Amino acid sequence: MDNDSALADPSSATDSLDEYDIDESSSVDDGTLVYDRYLDRELSWLAFNQRVLELAEDTSLPLLERANFLAIFASNLDEFFMVRVAGLKRRIDTGLAVPTNTGRAPIDVLEELSTAAHALQERHAAEFTNSVKPALDAEGIHIETWADLGPADRERVHEIFSSQIFPVLMPLAVDPAHPFPYISGLSLNLSIRVRNPKTQKEEFARLKVPSVLPRFIQLPDDGSDQLRYIPLEDLISNHLDALFPGMEILAHHEFRVTRNEDVNVDEDESENLIKSLEKQILNRRFGPPIRLEITDDMDEVTRGLLVRELKISEQEVYRLPAPLNLSGLFQLTRIDRPALKYPRHVPTTSESLMPNEGNERADIFRAIAHKDVLLHHPYESFSTSVQSFLEQAAADPHVLAIKQTLYRTSGDSPIVEALIDAAEAGKAVLALVEIKARFDETANISWARKLEKAGVHVVYGLVGLKTHCKLALVVREEEGVLRHYAHIGTGNYNPKTSRLYEDLGLLTANDQVGKDLTRLFNELSGYAIEKKFKRLLVAPRHLRKGLIKHINAEASNARAGLPSGIRIKLNSIVDEAIIDALYRASNAGVPVDLVVRGICSLRAGVPGLSENIRVRSVLGRYLEHSRVFSFHNDGDPQVFIGSSDMMHRNLDRRVEALVRIVEPDHIAELEHMFDLAVDENTASWWLDAEGVWVRHGHSEDGEPLNDLQNVLMKRISQRKRGGARR
Repeated sequence: MDNDSALADPSSATDSLDEYDIDESSSVDDGTLVYDRYLDRELSWLAFNQRVLELAEDTSLPLLERANFLAIFASNLDEFFMVRVAGLKRRIDTGLAVPTNTGRAPIDVLEELSTAAHALQERHAAEFTNSVKPALDAEGIHIETWADLGPADRERVHEIFSSQIFPVLMPLAVDPAHPFPYISGLSLNLSIRVRNPKTQKEEFARLKVPSVLPRFIQLPDDGSDQLRYIPLEDLISNHLDALFPGMEILAHHEFRVTRNEDVNVDEDESENLIKSLEKQILNRRFGPPIRLEITDDMDEVTRGLLVRELKISEQEVYRLPAPLNLSGLFQLTRIDRPALKYPRHVPTTSESLMPNEGNERADIFRAIAHKDVLLHHPYESFSTSVQSFLEQAAADPHVLAIKQTLYRTSGDSPIVEALIDAAEAGKAVLALVEIKARFDETANISWARKLEKAGVHVVYGLVGLKTHCKLALVVREEEGVLRHYAHIGTGNYNPKTSRLYEDLGLLTANDQVGKDLTRLFNELSGYAIEKKFKRLLVAPRHLRKGLIKHINAEASNARAGLPSGIRIKLNSIVDEAIIDALYRASNAGVPVDLVVRGICSLRAGVPGLSENIRVRSVLGRYLEHSRVFSFHNDGDPQVFIGSSDMMHRNLDRRVEALVRIVEPDHIAELEHMFDLAVDENTASWWLDAEGVWVRHGHSEDGEPLNDLQNVLMKRISQRKRGGARR
């Protein structure tokens, strides 16, 4: 899943609830805080990843997509341990008594998380072993073990080992002259016990399975026309005699360590943010271990040695069947077997941005000047909309300036290249690069330096805040007048993930939006302090307050007997003040619909608390990533899209921006999306009053319910003309 995903920021683990203005005024009933009205955020995240696993378990999905969901589950869980579990452990180890969002002690939450995580990992491994792997076998995609190979295969595999694998292996002995080696986070390793036949002395060695090699080694064609693979660690394990000649191999097992890999820089104490961040990135790999995965056949001698040397508790040991690290299944999803995947979808070009007859491409500026354009990716192409907008701006002699935020982008980013082209053409270019974007720090530092060399003005935002908003502003001279052209989105400026993430974006030439963004960019790059914007809600100053104001207005309308309604779509909702405002609205009679992909700390459907609130979760082939906030407003809808989830980190420690949508047809389109998402004939998960997510995937007669993403894909494709370039 995207690291701009439902995973939460571990820095919030050290914050006090007082920071979020959760006081008596935010209570629902009698003015006291009742923590059990919130669901635990960490357990809610595990419930989200369980929903991912349930997709892998769904035999009606294409087989390689099920394998992909297994890989996503494994990758998600790795990051969850590196960040969220690490944050809880840090609070416990440092003696911080700050409770979780439910008021429980961190150590109690950690124990419950451990129990749930153990069960989920065992279920995950069982799904691969008992269902997905046999199904792959039936389709001619075999993951073999050494025991499956005959003499001819073993001879050919020996040649592969000798020529392609053996030269990069580095066995490390453990003895008085060789201390226990450092085990890097998420690396797959072999523990090896050997015996010297002359002295009968037993020794221990560790061998890291090289991550530079494929996770699964393809076996030579045996004439069966089947694809055959063997796990790299299995292949290596059966050639250990080449690594330890003259020694007796007594035992070998696989293991894997997860470490705390969060980066935390004190910006107030840092004279140079980039240098401080680079130092912390180097230190990241030396974080303390927080999980040890071992194969279920590991002997107690080896397990005990690892536990002692890694200083890890028994609770943090996960005993699983081989193979470990099923995120390696991403490799198999690249196999060219269209029948085992979702049908290919080519994004269409937005109807507003289609080129006129005889033209190779559309005049983006003319199209936007004519009318706002609402984009819905990946159903509509990112390359023929946002990317073309910035590329045309870079090449247009009438464009004077471009201002852009960059949180995450791709390795070969055409967006960055457009900014460089614009700077080299003499335009004024400002790029706000968020170098603290977790796990993309190194890449973003590299982009920042490349942009600076090209003459782009690069800034890093405001001290103490991450800049997470998705903004681009172009200033163009037209007949002696300066006009603003803007893009405000819910997702990153990343052409690659735009094909996988569901996101919304607004292209507009509205003068008020342009003025708002000009002032916001001035605040981000200089020392201006803006108090109000006309079409934007901006965090950390006004976003929470603005949304609560709209929520309270709906409650007031409901109490006055006027029509009311709240619909919100987002990745995560944890913020207590927002949740309590929604509870109050529910008690006033406001119907509230939430569509939440990931974490949800709100309890739904509880009598006297939230009986008018429904919560749905939609997962599918695309990562649901857009954020939409819709308020009925007595028939004059107030609808916003933007970058912010309802998390403490978004509302208090990030610069986020929502823009109000004003075109009636755009509002209707977003309302139609909500109608589909909450429809009882749409496949989704429903959150019940006990905090349990229940899947609704089939009708009473067993027929699959409608897939929201498929419905939108077909609807948007049918209303457009032509296709889009990839």
